[in-house]
Amino acid sequence: MAKILLEMRNITKTFPGVKALDNVNLQVEEGEIHALVGENGAGKSTLMNVLSGIYPHGTYEGDIVYNGQVCKFSNIKDSEKLGIVIIHQELALVPEMTIGENMYLGNERGHKFAIDWNTTYAEADKYLKMVNLEENSKVQVKTIGTGKQQLVEIAKALAKQAKLLILDEPTSSLNEEDSRALLDLMLGFKKQGMTMIIISHKLNEVAYVADKITVIRDGTTIETIDNRGPEPVSEERIIKGMVGREMTNRFPRREGVKIGDIMMEVDHWTVHHPLYPERKVVDDVSINVRKGEVVGIYGLMGAGRTELGMSIFGQSYGVNFSGELKIDGKPVKMKKSVTDAIKHRIAYVTEDRKGNGLILSQSIKVNTSLANLSSLAKMGVIDQDKEYAVAEEYRDKLRTKTPSVEQLVGNLSGGNQQKVLLAKWMFAEPDIMILDEPTRGIDVGAKYEIYCIINDLAAQGKCVIMISSELPEVLGMSDRIYIMNEGRMVGEMKASEATQENIMALILQSGRGA
Repeated sequence: MAKILLEMRNITKTFPGVKALDNVNLQVEEGEIHALVGENGAGKSTLMNVLSGIYPHGTYEGDIVYNGQVCKFSNIKDSEKLGIVIIHQELALVPEMTIGENMYLGNERGHKFAIDWNTTYAEADKYLKMVNLEENSKVQVKTIGTGKQQLVEIAKALAKQAKLLILDEPTSSLNEEDSRALLDLMLGFKKQGMTMIIISHKLNEVAYVADKITVIRDGTTIETIDNRGPEPVSEERIIKGMVGREMTNRFPRREGVKIGDIMMEVDHWTVHHPLYPERKVVDDVSINVRKGEVVGIYGLMGAGRTELGMSIFGQSYGVNFSGELKIDGKPVKMKKSVTDAIKHRIAYVTEDRKGNGLILSQSIKVNTSLANLSSLAKMGVIDQDKEYAVAEEYRDKLRTKTPSVEQLVGNLSGGNQQKVLLAKWMFAEPDIMILDEPTRGIDVGAKYEIYCIINDLAAQGKCVIMISSELPEVLGMSDRIYIMNEGRMVGEMKASEATQENIMALILQSGRGA
């Protein structure tokens, strides 16, 4: 019988007004990959923050038993000393520092008065090889892509002699190729005897990599599913545990769709990189979108999708613009200004809700009104009652789970944060909504609710452009699909005629070397 490496017994954690964990139990065997799944706000990350000492002993009830010993961690350093290392969803790397400096930040090699840089970089290179990353540890982190940065975080964990590695949404910002490479790396570590806990909303990846799957719902443990049979557990089986019911259709039907005339056209649109002006990030792109239509834009990481969306939105990304933007058939001479884009009824819902979309330290009320404050102000003074009423209206409309609109956005789950971000831009009353990765990092139940909101926007006659790296999502939600690769638009097709195979074939055939 396999040894139980970790046991969390009757863990209860309460925040003001909310019981985040209610007698949660978890057992992890030595040498296994154990997945934690559940809807946003179910308590998965909270449980791992308890385990890693981010929430210290005394702030929760229950026991952590690791390697047969009851542990009372005061901070994250205490858990790391025993080999418990957590990698958070938001990468904790300093862009201006080298890979080696990042890997040993707070864990420096040398003595009290001097860092031994030769040892630092030699050891860093050794751990980089272990994660199959062929980069010199002396290069700056900002010069490498997101997939490689994720591998740096894992190498950093290995440098701390990790025995139990916790990965919170490790593939949320990776493309399919990088995601599969990371999952295969985890399977390789398992063969070497490492124990891992993975939190993920990508259920196909969970089924691929996990030996056991523990489902948490509303702060309690629902079940643990054994995934070591000849066939991986189905996504439908996991979803039933997560949401408490069968979900027969991931994408809501849009009834009575009425697609109107073209509202927005982008002709021969070219944008250059802000730091490297000689490089085109959007190359002679032409697209259009009609009233009541959901247009999907799909491409692999680095295809230029986000750059296209941001550049249309008040030229908020890039330099040396050329091409023409038309709204209702009339050319728009837009200044390089987000305010100007809002005046032209264009909204852009960023993929980075925590960094660029929301002010986490402010309330739902404040965040909801941000993009349209002028409608709530008289002689420069905001009407607080109106602001509160607007926030309440959108909380009800989008079914945001919160006890009050005075709640800080940083305390909400990812799905509810996404709803606040949508509310912010819906309140600006746009005609054209550009949604960049609108369901990134949120669970299957919250995704369905976001999809319903997108359908409602289209039913109101809005133009919706949905940028996504999830191909099933693009196929399930779009009326028409554009395919991007290396900054260029390489294909367009009706969703009814599109398949994963013909979309990927277009991308592969359109490579620069093809």
